Amino acid sequence: MLPVTIPVDVRQCAPSGLNVPLERAQAEELTSVFKALADPTRLQILALINAQENGQACVCDLAESINVSQPTISHHLKIMTQAGLLDREKKGTWAWYSINRDQWSKLLDVLN
Repeated sequence: MLPVTIPVDVRQCAPSGLNVPLERAQAEELTSVFKALADPTRLQILALINAQENGQACVCDLAESINVSQPTISHHLKIMTQAGLLDREKKGTWAWYSINRDQWSKLLDVLN
């Protein structure tokens, strides 16, 4: 007996923000964001920053929480900042990071 195949309309499964062709620049921007998210340590960092009462965290707080060296955390923060996922604010000798809500809103628009 042959298996029965049911046709699937992929458009029903795909994110609605991708229902029109993307310009190359927009596709490249999205790619850098998705690459920045594709790391377990970076996802942990994002969750920690987002969980902070004031919505900000410095490198020293993150390094202790994740048990990763400060230079490693700084590397990940740089990648996420360059991708627009985080905002960086210098306060004295420390840099404080917060979620870039505008970038997340754009990303959610594409994924919804």
